[in-house]
Amino acid sequence: MELSIYQIDAFTDKVLSGNPAAIVPLPEWLPDVELQAIAAENNLSETAYLVNDGKTRHIRWFTPTHEVDICGHATLATAHYLFEHQGLQDDQITLNSRSGPLIVEKVEKGYRMDFPLDKPRKADPMKTQIRAAIGVEPITCMRGREDYFAVLPTAEQVKQLKPDLSQVAKLDARGLLVTARGEEVDFVSRCFFPAFGIDEDPVTGSAHTLLAPYWSEKLGKTKLVAMQESRRSGKVYCEVLENRVILGGEAVTYLEGKIFLK
Repeated sequence: MELSIYQIDAFTDKVLSGNPAAIVPLPEWLPDVELQAIAAENNLSETAYLVNDGKTRHIRWFTPTHEVDICGHATLATAHYLFEHQGLQDDQITLNSRSGPLIVEKVEKGYRMDFPLDKPRKADPMKTQIRAAIGVEPITCMRGREDYFAVLPTAEQVKQLKPDLSQVAKLDARGLLVTARGEEVDFVSRCFFPAFGIDEDPVTGSAHTLLAPYWSEKLGKTKLVAMQESRRSGKVYCEVLENRVILGGEAVTYLEGKIFLK
């Protein structure tokens, strides 16, 4: 069996930056063990699988070790694949997922994704454990559906952070986000998911469904510009609505290839 594969850099307008995702279109679902094995072989933070049953487009996302409920950058990359490589003429697509229908709109500069809002709640009892993991005293700690996040005093502390990933992996969550108010942008962040096979994710769209509502309330604005700091880094445009978060960004194709399965 031969499968097509595309590697697309998301939340960037140039290759070798942003967050790379693998996109694998399928005629039908393979067994989960094969989906996971391909994702492990790709060794990217996410591999997205896409199946079109003639009525609906279905998407699933796998890290090298786990399937996840939602992923922003690989959804952005999938939309780029559909519009740029499949030549879709519509301005909007819907992708059915484990987190419900996700709508992606092609705009003049990139794409806008409509995601469910992840409402942050206080998690200060975790301060001691999180401080041990990051080596910095957080202003506050919060929790979403799957992740913790720690608010730090300055953007420079976020940038210079050297967490103990073995301690991060022990948290009862998918991962740990660290964030601070930005200087040239509204807020900055970094994201660590060692328990899911991703020591540090370059640009995490889904994290902004949790971080943007927090900073929206703190800064008193619904439209925000965020920068995720990493070796590759990427900018995410956020708009916070009542129960949704709109995430905007660009994407660019790095490679096209074939997967050969026996």
